[in-house]
Amino acid sequence: MKVGSGQAVGSSPTPALAEQAVREALARAGLTRAERVLLFLSKDFARQLPATLRAAAAAATCLQIDGCSANGVLSDQGWQIDRPAAVALVFSELPKAGAASPLLSFSGQGRLAWDWQDDPARIGLVDSDTLAWQQARENGDARCQIALPGLRCTPLLSRGLRRIGERQTVGVADAHELRQLESGTATDSLLRALPGELRARPPIHQLSLLRDAAEPGIGVLSLNSDGSLTLTAALQAGEQFDWAIRQPLAADQEMRQLLDGAQTQTRPEFALMLSCIGRGPLFYGGDDRDLALFRETFPDLPMIGAYGIGQIFPGEHGNRLFHNAVLTLLYERHDVQSLP
Repeated sequence: MKVGSGQAVGSSPTPALAEQAVREALARAGLTRAERVLLFLSKDFARQLPATLRAAAAAATCLQIDGCSANGVLSDQGWQIDRPAAVALVFSELPKAGAASPLLSFSGQGRLAWDWQDDPARIGLVDSDTLAWQQARENGDARCQIALPGLRCTPLLSRGLRRIGERQTVGVADAHELRQLESGTATDSLLRALPGELRARPPIHQLSLLRDAAEPGIGVLSLNSDGSLTLTAALQAGEQFDWAIRQPLAADQEMRQLLDGAQTQTRPEFALMLSCIGRGPLFYGGDDRDLALFRETFPDLPMIGAYGIGQIFPGEHGNRLFHNAVLTLLYERHDVQSLP
């Protein structure tokens, strides 16, 4: 199996950009045609999508074009979130047999649909007001799911959260309003857990509650004058949780540990990086540290990705939607022995 990645950026979203990305991917893989193409486009291509997919199919000499549009795209060559861009991953062939990886899934519906929350296991990206396609044709429900039999996937989910303070127990909660904890009011507990320099102006958009390490965090929407907190999900009296904060340094360290650990255990042939629009360059102050760490760890590995609003990841209780995270998928042939 030969794999190559390509990226094209321009001032306007023309079909020629998708063609350029595919041709560059073919050249880097040493191919003249592809058996399959994974294509990500920035949202700018909405009005040009049919022509863009035709251009990609013509360049690849195949109709097996799957993918979605997103807030931005990235590859092993760099990231783009403010200009029309296309990234493509081309394959000479894919293994036909072997256990299938979790179902690769993309959705432009802005949420994790109810029928995607249970079996089968899914990994992927969710965005809002975006498009999805398979077989070089747009899917009317803005969803795309791809089975990759014969490939083993190692998924790395980096949430970038640092626990702060002591574990808390809910005393009084009313739907999404967290009013009282066993240790005092919700607001007082949170402020005590925060570093001193953040207490005067708490960074609400970076705060969350963690009930379980394997479950998505619950975001804090507001600190209220009566000492309560408004949350993105409801809690029940007696539940326990940890306060957590998203910080670039913690995210950087977590991502480095995940990639270093995977490097010693896998022999990937290609990768996908599905990041949150609130995690990449906007989170790290102008550069995508997650992408930089990936290129440092796997300098020659073909990779493409996209920036959305959530990442799909399977857990003990079904598929879940995580926010402000980055999901890195390392793919290797199922018939290749992993490193000891």
